Amino acid sequence: MTAETAQRWGTTLDSVVVYEQGALCRRLTRGNVPPDGRVRVTGLPRSLDPGSLRARVLGTSGARVSEARLEAEAEPLGESAPDALRREVERLREEHAQARARQDHVRDRIKEISSLRPTPPSRKRDDPHRVAPVGAWLEFADFVDGRLAGLHASLAEVEQAVTRLTHELDVATDRLARASSAVPSAPVDTTVSALLTLDTSAMGDATAEVELELEYGVPGAVWVPAYRLTYRQDEDSGRLLLRASVAQRTGEDWTGVSLALATADLRRDTDLPSLRSIRIGRRQAAPVPTGWREAPRGLADLFTGYDTAGPRPVPRAVAVGAAALPPPPPAPPAYGEGASAPPAPGGPAPQAFAGGPAPAARPTRARTGGGTPRGGPAPAPAAPMAPGAAAPPVPPPVAPEAGPPRPSGGELDYAALVLAGPDERAGRRGLLFPGSSFDPVAAEHRRRAEAVAALPLPAHAVRPRVSAGSFDHRFDTAARVDVPSDGTWHTVTVGEIPVGTHTEHLCVPAVEQTVYATLVLSNATDQSLLAGPVEVIVDDDFLLTAALPTLAPGGVRRVGLGPAEGVQVTRRTQVNESTSGLRGNTTVLDHRVHVELANRLAVPVTLEVRERVPVTSEPDVRIEERADWASLREDASGPGRLAPGTRVWRVDLPAGGTAVLDGGYEIRIPAGKALVGGNRRS
Repeated sequence: MTAETAQRWGTTLDSVVVYEQGALCRRLTRGNVPPDGRVRVTGLPRSLDPGSLRARVLGTSGARVSEARLEAEAEPLGESAPDALRREVERLREEHAQARARQDHVRDRIKEISSLRPTPPSRKRDDPHRVAPVGAWLEFADFVDGRLAGLHASLAEVEQAVTRLTHELDVATDRLARASSAVPSAPVDTTVSALLTLDTSAMGDATAEVELELEYGVPGAVWVPAYRLTYRQDEDSGRLLLRASVAQRTGEDWTGVSLALATADLRRDTDLPSLRSIRIGRRQAAPVPTGWREAPRGLADLFTGYDTAGPRPVPRAVAVGAAALPPPPPAPPAYGEGASAPPAPGGPAPQAFAGGPAPAARPTRARTGGGTPRGGPAPAPAAPMAPGAAAPPVPPPVAPEAGPPRPSGGELDYAALVLAGPDERAGRRGLLFPGSSFDPVAAEHRRRAEAVAALPLPAHAVRPRVSAGSFDHRFDTAARVDVPSDGTWHTVTVGEIPVGTHTEHLCVPAVEQTVYATLVLSNATDQSLLAGPVEVIVDDDFLLTAALPTLAPGGVRRVGLGPAEGVQVTRRTQVNESTSGLRGNTTVLDHRVHVELANRLAVPVTLEVRERVPVTSEPDVRIEERADWASLREDASGPGRLAPGTRVWRVDLPAGGTAVLDGGYEIRIPAGKALVGGNRRS
């Protein structure tokens, strides 16, 4: 049974892990193993990364996957959803244009009827005065009013039709723009399938049913966290609903999948580096790469039967154009393509590299024929020499380097190596070379998928990699979700965790005499919370959408809730300047601060009033504080955000209560000096 007639198994998308950019999809399928063990698994997206395909057999059946490769298939399609939407948009656009034309026609008729005026006949000089035809004028006015009434009624109907068609056209245009990329827009659908070869030698029943798992990576998927916080003012705990905004244009709709959200970078290289030992002493020869081995003996004899069978038939178009051309001379094989290079002076001839061609940095042996050196461009035709001109000097041939081949990283990538077939030239047949797997259709699909990374973020949203820092986190949804492949944001629910809540009010009257309400959140779980927008709902009423900072397990952070109009603060200052000392050689700057607080709310509040005391590094300047405030070195909003010299009062104000705070400080400086900016401070 060939690959074209292999048994086809359909797959079901079971789970998806969305990373900072890109996703890892997992599909499941099951069926009875055919006698030859070859199975074609369908349903894979066109934008998948070819190097990310992994296939394995689930369970303990004993079967295993011995080979897996991707193949693209094309088949004609009938009517698809985008075609129907496109025709609907064209129909609505034509009806909208016709309705606008009727509207313009009715308006022109109204303008024309409104411009009608009764015009009496001109009177000659000798004619007597006529009696005004009042009856005719009234009949004319009734005629104009009747026509205008009918036209205005028709205009109202046409305007309603234009409004309705405009709305329908906008909706249809938006649906066409948001059409899922999983539905092909071309008349030919290109699909990707995986051709698997199953080894059933360890199975008791070679035709038993097995379950396969396929895992592959796709670009074009992003996510950002979002939250909804619900709490009551008289309680010290709340419920934080974890949500996520997910957008994907991978080419397949995620319907009923188990979704997981990770902050790791899917494209980050995780291969371990190859470290070489460093020896002190004599110069050591470069070690032979692990991927190098000698070319098999008798490789040229392997294709003897193929060569004696005669040349393969040439297509007609090529044969006609090449009939008059002589066959090109056979080019001698270059070093590293299965042929031996000339021996280096004083050393044995190096062996060929069977794992791929020699690297580009290694010079090849000069050719004697008219062929093109491997790896370089075709030589330009030589210009005709002028009569009597000397021939240009011929560069001497460059001898290859001595020693074993040094394959590059691309030549050691075994998954990308392609075995050259019998139609290749003599020096390449039967050897492995880096192949070109460029697929323009797949590249276009991946390019459109990666455009999702440029979507504008929602308000207060932060990229997961930015908010997670140097740690990687993963969040699994509690239920299966649906995310269509339309390239727009979709909100999914992840789960719910309890958080500690405590409302505090904050005021810095030296800067602004406005009290702000803040919510102190404490995370007592082992679940990390990334930065993102949070919808705050207090006592079943929506309050606002704020920015939640990153909250580590066991962390405490503040979330601003906006100004609190019910709490008032007033600040007054007084500065007295005097001298002290035996000879008055010290200037004393006495700063007094008076703060009045009033709570107009029906609930008690905890108010934090912040002040700032000057700091100095001068040895002859002293600062003495006279207040009951406390030093605040670290705040729940984050360490390192407070200015030096920050002081704080914490006051519990009952409902309708007031409080008075008095504080101050003295600055003592030498009499011959002054403070920068003046001795008086606010």
